Amino acid sequence: MTVQQRATLDDVARLAGVSSKTVSRVFTQRELVSPETVERVLSAAKRLRFRPNTLARGLRRGGSTNALGFIMGELSNPFYYKVASGIERELADQGYALIVATTDDSPEGEERVADALLAQRIGALLIIPVSDDQSYLEGERQLGTPVIAIDRPARNLVADSLVLENGKGTYETTRRLLARGHRRIGYVCNPASVYTQAERLRGFRDAMAADGIADTSPWERLEDDLSIAPDVIVRDLMSSESPPTALITGNNRMTIGALRVFRELGIMESMALVGFDDFDTADVIGVTVITYDPVELGRQAARLALERMRDPAGFTQQIALPTWIIERGTGERAPRNQDA
Repeated sequence: MTVQQRATLDDVARLAGVSSKTVSRVFTQRELVSPETVERVLSAAKRLRFRPNTLARGLRRGGSTNALGFIMGELSNPFYYKVASGIERELADQGYALIVATTDDSPEGEERVADALLAQRIGALLIIPVSDDQSYLEGERQLGTPVIAIDRPARNLVADSLVLENGKGTYETTRRLLARGHRRIGYVCNPASVYTQAERLRGFRDAMAADGIADTSPWERLEDDLSIAPDVIVRDLMSSESPPTALITGNNRMTIGALRVFRELGIMESMALVGFDDFDTADVIGVTVITYDPVELGRQAARLALERMRDPAGFTQQIALPTWIIERGTGERAPRNQDA
């Protein structure tokens, strides 16, 4: 197969009958070019299959590229790619590109991935922190690269962050279950060393304490669901001496594990269940969830990154986006008389 040489900016200029500088301006400052010329240049670019090198263009201006980097966890988690979708949509609207890298939720891989992105002279770094320490980014931040932490604040680093109202979500959910007569309410999820889980656990415990239940440890299982299968964690709780009559799960993996165990134990129709994170088919099978808008989380993170690029010296912000409860059936069950 013969490989054709890519068209250049000069090729487009010749076909459109304009200068190379005009072609460049169409792709960088289109508002300065007449609509007729823009149309002629874009038509020529399409015929020649010309694609501007946006990364190189930014470097020629002497600073960073017009691309931003985003570090997220494993690709299979819908939360991550929905956040990425929101970032990409917002950046595309503003004429910026997005480079995505994954850590596979591995703390060891975070710094390596960050270094690879920063080597491409990205305009800003958006990151869902995994490791316990992001101080390695301080030097880059001082050089003017904004760092935006998403879903959980950065540690040992002054950085803007966007998080969810995690504690409020579990607090309100627990209060609803208590109001329906539940006293033995369980909570299962990852250890509280993870910021999101610490906040969700705090909301649960605060609501229980406000109702006079100070010790919730018999109904808690805080285990890493990537090391131990969610089914095993939930089954252990349900086989305890005094199992809960209602369960709050801290993420969608735990929710699905709980559903499997409930079906196995024949208590699918009697256990109350509320899961943090919505998921595909949750509406079909009627699972009550604590939810939020991950796409909007991404869009707001992108806006904050662009704002910080324009004003590097501005005050650091931490923005909390709302969560809310979608009632679908499982979370509205009262305890059976003998279980109350």
